Amino acid sequence: MAPCGEKSEGAISSIVIIIAMQTEAMPLVNKFELKEDLESPFPKGVPWVRYHGTYKDLHINIIWPGKDLALGVDNVGTVSSSLVTYAAIQALKPDLIINAGTAGGLKAKGASVGDVYLASEVAFHDRRIPIPVSFFFFFFFRTYFSCFYVFDLYGVGLRQACSTPNLLKELNLKTGKLSTGDSLDMTPQDESSIIANDATVKDMEGAAVAYVADLLKVPAIFVKAVTDIIDGDKPTSEEFLQNLIAVTKALGEAVTRVIDFISEKRHSEL
Repeated sequence: MAPCGEKSEGAISSIVIIIAMQTEAMPLVNKFELKEDLESPFPKGVPWVRYHGTYKDLHINIIWPGKDLALGVDNVGTVSSSLVTYAAIQALKPDLIINAGTAGGLKAKGASVGDVYLASEVAFHDRRIPIPVSFFFFFFFRTYFSCFYVFDLYGVGLRQACSTPNLLKELNLKTGKLSTGDSLDMTPQDESSIIANDATVKDMEGAAVAYVADLLKVPAIFVKAVTDIIDGDKPTSEEFLQNLIAVTKALGEAVTRVIDFISEKRHSEL
């Protein structure tokens, strides 16, 4: 995991929680008694929703990308999550980003339905850009001798989550690597990439949030609760829908415990 702040920093005071689905967000909105911001800091016309309020010593913002304006479904996936993460950081200047949500788990890596993971690393599994370095070396040798374009690694986009050894120990959460893609199902190519990423859990937002948080230098952690087993014998969509409500409750309880632990602490104390 990556370092999560300097020892000289003050206590964390402002948190942005990025959650893709309303079903996942509302238990936490109710738990923390947050109110919807009717004067949103986001551009006019976007469906993004901000809930905010104070819990203990923390100012908490939950950002939900809202519903698709044409189809009325939750704005899941990497595009919406990266946009709202960028907009939230710019508008709210948080000390910490938490990306919370449900995920698929790999039985081969020990995951079970209802498990909650704190991700150690995040990467993409569906951004395949197999352009070899030698191609560019051959064509640009004379002008760009020192520029090696490693597009396959760029596509994977591996990033470290914020290091939280004390949080992991205190809350006894599981940890594993998170792999992100824009599809709920898993093609054979995706499966190969997920295995190459050494991932335990799979979602549709985490690596996009990590990219923006890293770009803007805001520490980020990733809390994921398993709704379905992607290498199991049940159809992913059926298992996801069957377990969504119960697992969302477990996710809410885990995020609440994380928030309680963070209260009055510096980044370096996590």
